[in-house]
Amino acid sequence: MNRLISSIGACAIIACAFVPVRAADMAAAKQNYDTFCMKCHGAEGKGDGPAAATLATNPRNFTDCGTMGKIDDKTMFNVIKNGGASVGLSKDMQSWSAGFGDDEIHDLVAYVKTFCKK
Repeated sequence: MNRLISSIGACAIIACAFVPVRAADMAAAKQNYDTFCMKCHGAEGKGDGPAAATLATNPRNFTDCGTMGKIDDKTMFNVIKNGGASVGLSKDMQSWSAGFGDDEIHDLVAYVKTFCKK
């Protein structure tokens, strides 16, 4: 009996390890990007949005695969959620913690990564 319970417990732990990750809602992420990010980062993610010229630091060019490939998802998440200064980047990148939930930020990270075309 104990062996059966142990086997069931081990199977449950293994099954939990393979729970699929939530798929990004790319349509909602694009809408959020177009509404809130495009003004600085530009329609094509090149850092050339209409408000970019007003900033002290040029917005990140998401199409620069060399640079973007060095930034992990966790860092991008933190930059969006807590602002650039939270990870030692420009304070011009504001915090969006009051505007987006964590799932929306994860979706934005996934969307931003689509600008890098290798």
